[in-house]
Amino acid sequence: MTIKKNIVFEDLRSVQRFLGSPTQSKMLSAEITRKTGVVLHLRGTEITLEGGDEAARKQVEILIRQLFAMAQAGTPVQHADVGRALEVLCHSPDAKLGRVFDDKLLTKAGGGRAVAPRSLAQKQYVDSMRTHSLTFGVGPAGTGKTYLAVAMAVRRYLDKDVRRIILTRPAVEAGENLGFLPGTLEEKVSPYMRPLYDALHEMMDVGKIARLIEQGVIEVAPLAYMRGRTLNDAFVILDEAQNTTREQMKMLLTRIGVGTWCVVTGDPTQRDLPGAAGGGLSHALGILRAVPDVAQCQFTGDDVMRHPLVQAIVRAYESDAYCAPVG
Repeated sequence: MTIKKNIVFEDLRSVQRFLGSPTQSKMLSAEITRKTGVVLHLRGTEITLEGGDEAARKQVEILIRQLFAMAQAGTPVQHADVGRALEVLCHSPDAKLGRVFDDKLLTKAGGGRAVAPRSLAQKQYVDSMRTHSLTFGVGPAGTGKTYLAVAMAVRRYLDKDVRRIILTRPAVEAGENLGFLPGTLEEKVSPYMRPLYDALHEMMDVGKIARLIEQGVIEVAPLAYMRGRTLNDAFVILDEAQNTTREQMKMLLTRIGVGTWCVVTGDPTQRDLPGAAGGGLSHALGILRAVPDVAQCQFTGDDVMRHPLVQAIVRAYESDAYCAPVG
């Protein structure tokens, strides 16, 4: 005998808000069924859960009720995030989805979707950046490490908590050397800085970014440019930190001045430094583990926010003990 569970709501508009169009509601139902085995039957303000085991039905019921509450509050979860909402509840059944998905840092340039955490790991990361002078975000590509750090930097600047935003990364890339690349120094450096510019352009108007760069309020530069400086009242982001040497990492971290927040992001498994050189990120994570006012946030393949295929690829590489060299 198939066990069913009926959930009845009184607010039709809020139900429609989180279910979306008929096509969207079918996609939502299919995603929940794929992940839990529970089938949803939708009729007006009544949702029937059928199939799956008792634990799965309970989890889906909690999900549906929280999605409804968020829709009532005017902050519905995007359908693309429903799978991640289920993962949040799977890891933490008592989690309040509103506290995760409704923690808006800012709205994208042009009035787009708000920038907010989309997983428990991202929520922890955002909270750590709020409360710690130095935060490490470590994990695979696509987990939002750099993106959220740039959003936090812009937020602190808009709130007048800092006077400058400094975005930097080591100019190391798969065996290439700046000296052998064509063009001026600015043209040579630009490709390495492109990911930081891309994130910045989603947060602020392009014209405003250009003015702030011209005024020196926003600085996007290679790590070598940080040597000998003291960075006061700034939000500093060191991206791709796995490509720093120990000396470079120490140099950057000792630049932190009064009123400055620093975020270091990287993936130790994607190091491009030649030979045995380097180890700046892994070394810093080890020796700073117990230092006060330093947070370390670890991301995994489950936190990848890009195309679902990217998440599957990351998981495959994480589970592979040995990757044969490409010939």
